[in-house]
Amino acid sequence: MTDLVARFEGYAAVFNVADLNGDIIEPGAFAASLKRRPAEEVRLLYQHAPEKPLGRWLSFEEDARGLYAAGELVLSSSLARDVYALIEGRALDGLSIGFRTVRAQKHDRSARRFILEADLWEVSIVTFPMAPGARIARLDAPAPASSSPRAGAAVFAQALKGAAAILEARGGRAPGAADMSPPRDRDGAAPRREQAQSSVNQPVE
Repeated sequence: MTDLVARFEGYAAVFNVADLNGDIIEPGAFAASLKRRPAEEVRLLYQHAPEKPLGRWLSFEEDARGLYAAGELVLSSSLARDVYALIEGRALDGLSIGFRTVRAQKHDRSARRFILEADLWEVSIVTFPMAPGARIARLDAPAPASSSPRAGAAVFAQALKGAAAILEARGGRAPGAADMSPPRDRDGAAPRREQAQSSVNQPVE
């Protein structure tokens, strides 16, 4: 599997649904971020750890339901092969987004935060998503990365480069449970790990 990739898809975020922190992502919250940063620059990580890239994201699309994501695991990585086996075996399927809040509101009668604009930095495959409904909806069988025999290794090398940039921005530290994104919110508070939500119930193929 060293020169193979495995494509997968699912909703990285669902609009108008509160997560376990009470945060609600508003429709269009990622539009500006997606214009600034192409999908391949949004990191695909394992458990939000910058030192554990798994592959790359191919596309993000906002629709009426939420942010739909398509990515591929680069199976030249032993970690990606392990993750693929766990997803295929239905032991792992969570998705979680990491972002910096750009604009948000709180309603007077609610403790919930309504996120109006978010700068998307990474989307992780996780064991315990903050939103229990955040799940991978589809997993394809391994396939050749491209016509180039070393294409998979090249993609993984690029993922490592991006992960190194995140670590450098954080002073070489891996993130803790409530400390993920390199930038900070406007109020100076360290940004939290934001968990994706999904109500997609179709089985992993």
